[in-house]
Amino acid sequence: MSERPYTLLSCGMSLDGYLDGATDQRLLLSNDADFDRVDEVRAGCDAILVGAATVRNDNPRLLVRAEQRRETRLASGRPSSPLKVTMTRKAGLDPSSNFFATGDTTKLVYCPAETVGQARDRLGQVATVVDGGSTVRMRRLSEDLHERGVRRLMVEGGGTVHTQFLTDGLADELQLVVAPFFVGDSRARRFVGDGLFPWNPDHRATLVETRTLGDVVLLRYALSARFEG
Repeated sequence: MSERPYTLLSCGMSLDGYLDGATDQRLLLSNDADFDRVDEVRAGCDAILVGAATVRNDNPRLLVRAEQRRETRLASGRPSSPLKVTMTRKAGLDPSSNFFATGDTTKLVYCPAETVGQARDRLGQVATVVDGGSTVRMRRLSEDLHERGVRRLMVEGGGTVHTQFLTDGLADELQLVVAPFFVGDSRARRFVGDGLFPWNPDHRATLVETRTLGDVVLLRYALSARFEG
């Protein structure tokens, strides 16, 4: 079996398990203390992965923010921020979005073989488009990232991507932040969708840390024997 990076999933959700609200307005689930924690985690990773819906809906920059952390990465011969990764079925991404337009690091876009040409026409000037085969599978994507030198991968969502990594048994660690409020609208996106998860009432995930950060709480779970405590 080919190797894959150590993979940690990072997510913030409401008390009722939602990633955001049901409107176009972005819902902030975290606070400054947790943003700094996430920045520290990002700085220690080789790549950050988000789904195409997150690129479109949240327009994230996915950069290391703290100057000292960027300088430390540069001093070690790495780019100031980790490599950015996304995947798309139809190549309907905006090349001027923050994912592509910010940062001096490589951007990778995985897509099915049938849309590679379209993706390269649209995104080839701002990213490296990778043929993901007939269907982009997270295991093969992870193995390809390992072949490209990625040893530590941070997955930041959204719900579909989290579900795929979890149901495929590809997550080594989950860092879940819970905000102290409810969304209460089933039209909003949930942390995960339906699926057959390795962790169930007969196989419980291992909670290794709880930490309060202002008014939010971090729950850190070990999901594999590779967990790095």
